[in-house]
Amino acid sequence: MVMPPEPRMDSRTAALQARLGHRFAEPLLLQRALTHRSFGADHNERLEFLGDAVLNLAVSSLLFDRFSGSDEGDLTRVRAHLVREDSLHRAGLSLGLPEVLRLSEGEARGGGALRASILADAVEALIGATYLDGGFDAAAGLVRQLFGELIDSSEADSWSKDAKTELQEWLQARKLPVPAYRITATRGQAHAQTFEVECAVAPLGLTELGEGRSRRTAEQEAARGMLAKLKASDRPGSPLRA
Repeated sequence: MVMPPEPRMDSRTAALQARLGHRFAEPLLLQRALTHRSFGADHNERLEFLGDAVLNLAVSSLLFDRFSGSDEGDLTRVRAHLVREDSLHRAGLSLGLPEVLRLSEGEARGGGALRASILADAVEALIGATYLDGGFDAAAGLVRQLFGELIDSSEADSWSKDAKTELQEWLQARKLPVPAYRITATRGQAHAQTFEVECAVAPLGLTELGEGRSRRTAEQEAARGMLAKLKASDRPGSPLRA
């Protein structure tokens, strides 16, 4: 069986490898991690799937050591904040991924290299590729590099509850029913859809929209907007005050 030649590593990809702190024995893994589905069939979605699992395990281990007095609920909440799309997007920017992502011409012209969902997926794919190339210790080292400073400087009680939980509790404290969520629109191709979700508090006649690459993310964004709206109106003399 003739093996395909290893890809040549240009200066930008070599610089990325240095920033990752891991020299790939199999450069093809690094190339694949940087390849979006729009570019070709050998893309990074399987590595993203693997990297998501490795990321959760590595972050869980860091949190377990850092917050020895915290219970499962606190640890789960902090982890959710760390591994969400926004945090991964910032990690992708810090690594300089927009310069090295492999995208189709159309996706690149449309600003795909800076799109939060694409960068977040690429970070997870890089973690997966690092795991396959160097094992869990190498992947955990990358996760520590990306999130360790944030974890070390945090206190568990400084991480707020997720927006949906906080909204539900806010309404229940005022003897109001829980909000209703419904998908109002979906955009994009099946592998890169964006969801638009409406959050409605019927007794108050209020609605708020949120967007995200998953229904759950969109619901959280809608709940966050609803909370901001409700808190702004929660003044002395308002019927919304408990």
